[in-house]
This record gives sequence, C-alpha cells and structure tokens, in this order.
Amino acid sequence: MSHRKIRAAFAVGAALAGSLLVAGCAVRNASADPQIWGTLPDGGTAHLFTLTNQNGMTARISDYGGIVVSLTAPDRKGAFADVVCGYSTLEEYVRPGHTPYFGAIVGRYGNRIAAGRFELEGKTYSLALNNKPAGIPCSLHGGLVGFDKKLWQATPVTVDHEQGLELHYRSPDGEEGFPGTLDVTVTYRLTADNALRIDYKATTDKATPVNLTNHSYFNLAGEGAGEILGHRLTLAASKVLVIDQGMIPTGDVHAVAGTPFDFTSAHAIGERIGADDDQLHFGNGYDNCWVIDRTDASLVKAARVVEPDSGRVLEVLTTEPGVQLYTSNFMPKTDDPATEQLVGKSGKHYNFRTAFCLETQHYPDSPNKPAFPSCILTPGKVLSSTTVYRFTTE
Repeated sequence: MSHRKIRAAFAVGAALAGSLLVAGCAVRNASADPQIWGTLPDGGTAHLFTLTNQNGMTARISDYGGIVVSLTAPDRKGAFADVVCGYSTLEEYVRPGHTPYFGAIVGRYGNRIAAGRFELEGKTYSLALNNKPAGIPCSLHGGLVGFDKKLWQATPVTVDHEQGLELHYRSPDGEEGFPGTLDVTVTYRLTADNALRIDYKATTDKATPVNLTNHSYFNLAGEGAGEILGHRLTLAASKVLVIDQGMIPTGDVHAVAGTPFDFTSAHAIGERIGADDDQLHFGNGYDNCWVIDRTDASLVKAARVVEPDSGRVLEVLTTEPGVQLYTSNFMPKTDDPATEQLVGKSGKHYNFRTAFCLETQHYPDSPNKPAFPSCILTPGKVLSSTTVYRFTTE
C-alpha cells in the first residue's frame, strides 16, 4: 500500500478497519493514531503513530527508521514516565550525525563488520566504513544510510486485541554494498502485560548477512533523568565475546565469572564499569556482546534491569543468541558550550552514561567468524526473530 493510500485510509478513521487475516493474527485497521510528523529531505512524508494499551502505557513510533520516539511505563506508585531517549522533532533525527540511532530499527547488519568486508559464496563484498574505534575502520549498523534512515511502509494492525504497527521495507540488491533484495517486515505491538513486542521477518533472493535489532536507549528513572549507573542489571549470560581495540570480536568467548562482565546475579551497572580491564577500556565502558545462556532458539529472558528509586523493572526476552549492552559511553561528557549537546524531548541533555541499550542480535562480525551462529539468510528461507521489552515494578 502506498503512503498516499495509507493517509487516505487514516482520514476516514477506524471505521474502515480491514478484515481478519487469520484467527488470532493481525487485523489491519487504524488502531494506531497517526499524525504527519514532517517532510524528509527527499520530499517524503514521515508519520508518527501512537500505540496504547488498557493500562495507560503508550508508545510513539515513526515510519522513518522505525524509531521508537517515546515509551511510557509506570513506577511503583503508578506514575508514568517516558523511559527512552529521543527528540521532539523529525528534523533532529534527520540532521546528519546528530542522533546515535535513538530508538531505530538497525540493519541490514546491526553492530560492526571488520574492515567493512566479508566473503560469501566465493565473492568479496565491500561496505562503507562509517566507524573508527581506536582509528580502526569498520562498517557499523548497516552503513551510511542504513534501515534507521529509511522511510518504511506503515500499516496499523491489531493483534489479539492489542495495538500494533507493521513496517515494511524492501532493500534492493547492492544497497550499502550488501547482496540480494531483502524484504523486511518489523511489527511493533504494545501488549496487555506492558510490553513492547518486536517481531522481525525477512526474506531474500540472494544469500546475504542479516542482523536486525532495535537501538532504544533506556533510562528507567525517565529520559534525561541523569546517569544510569545505579540501575541494577542481571544478564542470563555466563559468557561474553572478546573484542579487540577496534571493537571487533576476536572469535574468543570468555567466561564472565570473576570479571566485571559477570551479571549472572544483579549488580549496579556502575559498580565495576571503571575497572582496570582492557575490554572496558576499548569501549570506554560497557559496549560488548554477551552470549545468552540457552538450549534452543525459543523466547528466553536475557536481561532484567531495576531502577531502585522508581521501582521500574525492564525485562528483555528474545530469540536471538546475543545481547549487546551499551552504556552510552560516547555521549557528550559535559555541558561545555564547546561540545555539541544532545538535547532530548524534555529539554534535558543526554550526556555520558545517562542511558543504556540492550540490543538483541546475532554476534558482531559474524560474516567473518564461521564459528559464530550463522547470520546468512538464503533464498527460500524466512528470518524470524522476536524481542520483548516488558515493564513491571518492584
């Protein structure tokens, strides 16, 4: 469906709800409240969609980049706060270099690929080099114009009486250097148990690496509320990938026991973030991929985060093999006027370690690491992956 047709359907409202596809599956309708958000540099129109549930929780999501612009959750007293970083205007997201992937769908390949090169079926592919940790170039998050900068085709849906938004993007063969035409569908759903569920599906006409994730930045005290070092984190992961100075996995997988990376029991994020450890030095804090403890590809709880003052709890469930913890180590460190600041929706600055990401994914640089779980999607196969960000209190 074209964006023009979608807007026409919105104008007549929910009365034009589509028919049921399959019992218990998606009904296409106008459940998500849309609004025009702004005009993109290429003339395209971006929209903002609002999902709500019966508990009063809301999620605002754009068809530009699939960005989760805001997400509210209650504290132990029932007071709601927006718990993800983001901007108020489309212009701030579009401005080059101004957003560190806030809330976006990341692809075609999330995280890093060493030297922006990989070999597949006897052919070498070269990607844009858009990241240089320690001066060592690599390809990051899909390249210069990844999925986070695309206008997706959006369709509001209802699944099991829960509001959702289905986003589709067709990535042409050769886009950002990747082989194959990739059809991607990402469905966001705000559930009755206060979770934002994300379902990813993709098909291709040529073998290609695929690693899709969401890059939301969380602060459970509320966006712009200050450092997240007091948040208490538990990870269902007894191993972590070893990285080099360029933030690329070496191929080694180390046990976390006895290291600052052991979150198998709850620890404050800031408790050991300053430890004298090369892995922490390379990322200026936590920017590492943990190997989720699992026996199959089912949906398992990978992480639990508690913000002690508000009592908000975030649980992350996923079918993916890994989870990247990033503690916003490259946000501006001070409010120095000489340093460009990131000013969020509330007018507060997003500074060093004022948010964390839990990006569920395949391992970084998997196309160059045959021992890692394969990220290669081939014709006739369907990539299917689910991640759930569920909110409770204690």
